[in-house]
Amino acid sequence: MKLKKVLTIVLTILAILSVVVLAYVGYVFFSYARIADDFPIEITQKAKAKQVSTDQEYKITTFNIGYGSYTPDYTFFMDGGKQSKAVSKESVVKNISGVIDTTKKIDPDFALFQEVDEKATRSRGVDEVAQIKQQFTDFSSVFVTNYDSAFLLYPILDPIGKSKSGILTLSNNEIEASTRYSLPIETNFNKFFDLDRAFTVSKIPVENDKYLMLYNVHLSAYIKDQKIQKEQVHKLFDHMENEYKKGNYVVCGGDFNHDLLDSSTETFKNDTTEEYTWLQPFPKKELPENLQVAVLSELKTPVPSVRNLDKPYKKGESFVALIDGFIISDNVENISGKVIDAEFNNSDHNPVEMTFKLK
Repeated sequence: MKLKKVLTIVLTILAILSVVVLAYVGYVFFSYARIADDFPIEITQKAKAKQVSTDQEYKITTFNIGYGSYTPDYTFFMDGGKQSKAVSKESVVKNISGVIDTTKKIDPDFALFQEVDEKATRSRGVDEVAQIKQQFTDFSSVFVTNYDSAFLLYPILDPIGKSKSGILTLSNNEIEASTRYSLPIETNFNKFFDLDRAFTVSKIPVENDKYLMLYNVHLSAYIKDQKIQKEQVHKLFDHMENEYKKGNYVVCGGDFNHDLLDSSTETFKNDTTEEYTWLQPFPKKELPENLQVAVLSELKTPVPSVRNLDKPYKKGESFVALIDGFIISDNVENISGKVIDAEFNNSDHNPVEMTFKLK
């Protein structure tokens, strides 16, 4: 009799757990939806300058801010580390303040940010978009979501939770129009963990009746399907080439999640005994002939733009690479460019800056 009672209790518990699991899987599945492709973005118009000029120097920066969670000692579970979300709300606010201070020191005319959380469990609910925009009051801005996930119960003991995050573009010249374009992503179960990849294109008037087409992009990192990777870059390449053929100027910045050097491992003397298969070479040879990756002018003492998050950061020991930077059309002159050595104090990335001129 006792055995029957125990068995009934166990079966009841298993049945309840099964219902809970199925309900959760249904919630994740049915709450998933990709954001529409090719739609206009609302612009917060605050810049005073109406247009950019040819033969004038401008400075641009790109910075993946790691949703304000990554201090130098932080490790991330998807990179082989341990943590899944920021240590505290105060830590996030402090890191975003550090990002703002670093950007203000660079003093760019245009600033591109990736992994900016609007509201997310992983960044303790801090509205990073608002925090950044409040400190750049003379800049026009556009923000689009590229990650809007259900509450993810993974990892089980410290779930990453619900996230709404995106890419933010600032310009000290008026933006006439801005559009979000979706990128191909994996359609299997991985889609629930990857971002809703996209790039934005902001049209900024030039004095000669052309446009500076300013791209902000964050390509996939943990993707295994090389076909999807190729489709992502070629959708971006094709769009940039079409704008160039219209006579416009193309400047594309962001986190390309590909090695922009011939070999980051050789340049930064990474430990070759450990495999980091996520770092693939950027397909420079597949770029249209009128587009090129902007070469850094300061390489005597090379500075990486990203660190791997399997271990706390140690200069000279951590696996590092250059995956952030710019693509420009050949009617844009690359005057100088460098990675700012912020020592990964406020993100797992360092910002990259470029000074350019429209020919």
